Amino acid sequence: MKERYSRQALFKPIGKTGQKKISESHVMILGCGALGTANAANLARAGVGKLTIIDRDYVERSNLQRQQLFTDKDAENQVPKVIAAKEKLEAVNPEIEVNALILDVTGEELAPYLKDVDLVIDATDNFDIRFVMNDLIHKHKLPWIFGSCVGSTGMSYTILPGETPCLACILDTTTLSGATCDSVGIIAPAVQMVVAHQTAEALKLLVGDVNSLRTKLVMFDLWTNQYQMIKVDRAKKASCPSCGVDPSYPALSYDTRTKTEVLCGRNTVQIRANRHIVLEELASRLEKLGSIHVNKFLLSLHYGDYRVVVFSDGRAFIHGTSSMEEARKIYYQLVG
Repeated sequence: MKERYSRQALFKPIGKTGQKKISESHVMILGCGALGTANAANLARAGVGKLTIIDRDYVERSNLQRQQLFTDKDAENQVPKVIAAKEKLEAVNPEIEVNALILDVTGEELAPYLKDVDLVIDATDNFDIRFVMNDLIHKHKLPWIFGSCVGSTGMSYTILPGETPCLACILDTTTLSGATCDSVGIIAPAVQMVVAHQTAEALKLLVGDVNSLRTKLVMFDLWTNQYQMIKVDRAKKASCPSCGVDPSYPALSYDTRTKTEVLCGRNTVQIRANRHIVLEELASRLEKLGSIHVNKFLLSLHYGDYRVVVFSDGRAFIHGTSSMEEARKIYYQLVG
């Protein structure tokens, strides 16, 4: 057994056999913010053979308080989160493979990347994406680990298709706050608590110790010292369109995929456009309009009261507005 993993392999529930299984596994992490970076760091150090990390965003200074793989230089250079994370993860453990995808998740785009995945970890920041993931992963019959945190609170649950309630079932019976990190903030310890539950469950699944999996939804508030384990097995519904006896996977239908969306709490609108953009050509065309930053992955332009970030896949963030009509107008004025 390699020295790198010797202490982990001494832990009897893992051992040398379990460590070998970990090294042969492939974990997908959907989202590369606070939960995503911490889970990725844990699993990279644990020796997971392949990590696929997916995120649509780039590093900003407001991320640095809790998103542990990023540096101030990453924020200054507006590096896409998955690219910055890949660099740090490979420096931590050069023995593993890290696949970084700058991708705005839809069922259609994500499906091809699930072919040899053993486990998916939810590290997203909104429930629209989670419902897409819930349907897609049930369709492909993959285990996944839900996680969410805001303020000083967090929750996590391990979902096994065909055995446990799905996310839609659970949320139909559990009352959740509509608060987001951008509206009420977040403290880093709440992130680490959720990640501790997610990574531990991931290791249990990867070594095949399903009898040790936590079967309850965990919820906590670190500031008010509350911790709950809630039994949710009765939430599973035979009529559920995502995990029931005759699933239709509604979140995967075209009608549920928006081409324009307001990013929660950020005074920002995302525009989706399925087109390839040569960023250097766009930068040359727009250079007279304002200060431009461009790298291999995105172009950022200060345009009046707005900051416009355009990705090479045609997608854009229009910062400074929550009006979709206004954002579309700015996009077509600049990008065409």
